[in-house]
Amino acid sequence: MKRAALVESILHKKSYLCTGIDPEVNKLPIHFPKHPDSLIEFNRNIIEATLPCSVAYKLNTAFFEQYGAKGWEILEQTKSFIPKNTFSIADAKRGDIGNTSSMYAKAFFDHMDFDAVTVAPYMGEDSLRPFLEFKDKWIICLALTSNTGSKDFQHLEFNQKRLFETVIETVCKWGNPDNLMFVTGATQASELSNIRKIIPEHFLLVPGVGAQGGTVDEVSTHGANDQIGLLVNSSRGILYAGNGEDYAQKASNAAKELQSQMQTWVEKLS
Repeated sequence: MKRAALVESILHKKSYLCTGIDPEVNKLPIHFPKHPDSLIEFNRNIIEATLPCSVAYKLNTAFFEQYGAKGWEILEQTKSFIPKNTFSIADAKRGDIGNTSSMYAKAFFDHMDFDAVTVAPYMGEDSLRPFLEFKDKWIICLALTSNTGSKDFQHLEFNQKRLFETVIETVCKWGNPDNLMFVTGATQASELSNIRKIIPEHFLLVPGVGAQGGTVDEVSTHGANDQIGLLVNSSRGILYAGNGEDYAQKASNAAKELQSQMQTWVEKLS
């Protein structure tokens, strides 16, 4: 998907919500059989219920991979429920030597036709370059994450710069705002203003809103640019908003609540 199409979707839906699909069999509504096959219906209904408010979907591959070949089938089926005009992300956090990354890129971009894949930059440019060679596809590079362990490495200082700042400055030289985003966690929202000084134009994928405690207003205050430039992800807060037969409606309501908060910012900045 081209950047212009993503921006147009944000303006049309007055939303920059990315709904995360991280399904767990044991957390499915009570009327579902606790079996991986149940994920197909659950995922389809969640996507249909949240589509009016979502400009993107992020499928965390680990939640599918755990079931082996069956899980990959469910992942592909779930991907097929996402319309072509809606941004799709494979949250796979790949990153390896060049020829291996080429195979990962083919899997997610050619075979499954995702618009974007999350990547880890630790192995350097040749580990990310194969993904960047695909036209109208994106990489979403881990930069500053929400987990407690982010302090172990990401905030270490070298030459008066923290490691995550060096990562952002370096990786943005390999791609451009049309094919490169960065992951910046919502619970680190106070850092977004500084990150925007480094990359004023790039999109940021911001997980951690909702169940992890981040807020739309805080993220938007510090992280939005003149084209919004944000995809704010909510997973558990939407997926598990309800535990009964009305789970899809509850998910829809949760998405609408976030969208209504985002609409204010879209109207203010557009």
